[in-house]
Amino acid sequence: MKSLKKISTSLKTFTAFVMLCFMQTIAFAQDKKVDVDITTNKGGGNWYAQPWVWIVGGAVFLLLLVALMRGNSNKD
Repeated sequence: MKSLKKISTSLKTFTAFVMLCFMQTIAFAQDKKVDVDITTNKGGGNWYAQPWVWIVGGAVFLLLLVALMRGNSNKD
C-alpha cells in the first residue's frame, strides 16, 4: 500500500514538473514587441490631474467630516 502511495505521489510530482516546463516554454515564446506611446494633452487634460481639484475635494471632504461629527452630539 505504501508503495502504491509513493508511486502516486511521484506521478503527481512528475506531471506537475512537465506541466510547468510546458508553461515556461509558452511564456518564453511570447512576442517581445513593445510599443510605448506617450502623449501629452496640453489642451485641458483630465480633470482629476489638476491640483486644484484635489485641494477643493479635500476641503469639501473635511467640511463634511466635521459636520457629521458635530451633528452626533446629544444636548439634553
